[in-house]
Amino acid sequence: MTPSDLADAVRDVLVGAVRAGELSLEESALPEGVRVERPRDRAHGDWSTNVALQLAKAAGAAPRQVAEVLAARLREVAGVSGVSVAGPGFLNITVDAASAGELARTVVRAGREYGRTTVHAGLHVNLEYVSANPTGPVHLGGARWAAVGDSLARVLAATGADVTREYYFNDHGGQIDRFARSLLASARGEATPEDGYAGEYIDEIARQAVSDAAAAGEPDPRSLPDPDAAEVFRARGTDLMFAEIRDSLHDFGVDFDVYTHEGTFHDTGAVDAAVTRLKDSRALYEADGAWWLRSTEFGDDKDRVVLKSDGNPAYIAGDLAYFLDKRARGADLAVYLLGADHHGYVARLKAAAAAFGDDPARVEVLIGQMVNLVRDGQPLRMSKRAGTVVTLEDLVDAVGKDAARYALVRSSMDSSVDIDLDLLTRRTNDNPVYYVQYAHARASGVTRNAASLGVDRAREDGSDAFDPGLLDHLTETALLAAIADHPRVVAQAAELREPHRVARSLEALAGTYHRWYDARRVTPMGDQEVSDVHRTRLWLNEATTTVLRNGLDLLGVSAPERM
Repeated sequence: MTPSDLADAVRDVLVGAVRAGELSLEESALPEGVRVERPRDRAHGDWSTNVALQLAKAAGAAPRQVAEVLAARLREVAGVSGVSVAGPGFLNITVDAASAGELARTVVRAGREYGRTTVHAGLHVNLEYVSANPTGPVHLGGARWAAVGDSLARVLAATGADVTREYYFNDHGGQIDRFARSLLASARGEATPEDGYAGEYIDEIARQAVSDAAAAGEPDPRSLPDPDAAEVFRARGTDLMFAEIRDSLHDFGVDFDVYTHEGTFHDTGAVDAAVTRLKDSRALYEADGAWWLRSTEFGDDKDRVVLKSDGNPAYIAGDLAYFLDKRARGADLAVYLLGADHHGYVARLKAAAAAFGDDPARVEVLIGQMVNLVRDGQPLRMSKRAGTVVTLEDLVDAVGKDAARYALVRSSMDSSVDIDLDLLTRRTNDNPVYYVQYAHARASGVTRNAASLGVDRAREDGSDAFDPGLLDHLTETALLAAIADHPRVVAQAAELREPHRVARSLEALAGTYHRWYDARRVTPMGDQEVSDVHRTRLWLNEATTTVLRNGLDLLGVSAPERM
């Protein structure tokens, strides 16, 4: 019996009690789904639900009274070995070993689909992340948004959502101007502008831009007047820088469906159209020669300038056109992953949606905190190549892609994280990514070893050898419980936009598996013959392998079969 099966059974019991007149409720008032969870103390049972507390007020009865009605009916459900009412009205449910063990077969047969649900079916999510300006390599903050964003996209897709992964290419504004001037100065052998960018990558891109111009038969941009030269380096430099960014993200396992250029909204008149629409709806007003969005009317802490007094659009003007573009492309929900210095964007972007008459709930802004690298107990602050920041490439070079991705995604995004490079390169159990990957490799090794000794999931004659009632050891009960929790964890990670929950669940599963491995053998010892006990345990071993593999895939981390 899976948690989903049990939840369905509880709802069926509810319906039966209502139809029998045992509960004074309308059937339409019953929840579509019932939530069952693992109790903290397993002595209280295998599963628990608070549905009686939820329905008591509507039923006009005390929660314990509702719970007792449901408990009496649940005790008659096949596979349920015990039901008790605890506290104010919690239902604690125990299932028999055979019913619990059946999960192993369910998981193996589901394979890659285990853990996937349809709870977000029909929801089109536009998920924008990284979106680093093409003025330098991806820094550690961008690396974190890459790992978290890609994992969140995978988790949302696993719950049925249609996800568009999007990168917003900021090729318009003052930062790009400073980048172009920095490239020009480097190409001419001049000092870096006071507000410019420095580092070996600037010299590399400047040399490549000059080389590419020569290969195309164009004049040497270094000899052009400053405005013309800066424009050449702007165009070639941003293309070269972004190509490098895209390549480094691809090597990190992060690719996008859509790359949107901010400049396009200005060039095509989309910004002007968005501004005109807001003027017509009086969501903009004129003051001090500028045009302001009435964003305080929609929850922002202050009104925002959209058109400056010199007539030029402020940065938010592009955001306004961008939101309309996302909605026009079918996005039901626009999710933005932004850095720690973007807290003001939460209310601002929601206000933009509301100003267009849209539901601000269609906008979600997730703010991520910074990442610190530590080696030998000391923080690393500078990159050899980038000069001023530590980059994605620095992290991957130090610990590898898998460890980098796992370390970046395993903590809540709204908390700062210190990544210990020494820890992540150790092949020890205190290294979390090694611990989880080793559990998968160990389980894969058990399957190989079983095959070499003649242990298969079926008997030699092909008949079914799976006897779930044989999975009755405490470590097997715990392992089945951890496996059963996987779909709930994935659904919760999607609902709360917290993919780190998957990582922490995998670590718990790995620990539970290692304890089972120490207590139960899949293969016979000595002259012992292969029995259904061994075959049934092999099902459980492979169910564990399936969940570890599926979970690691949601994090974009490989599941090695040997280590």
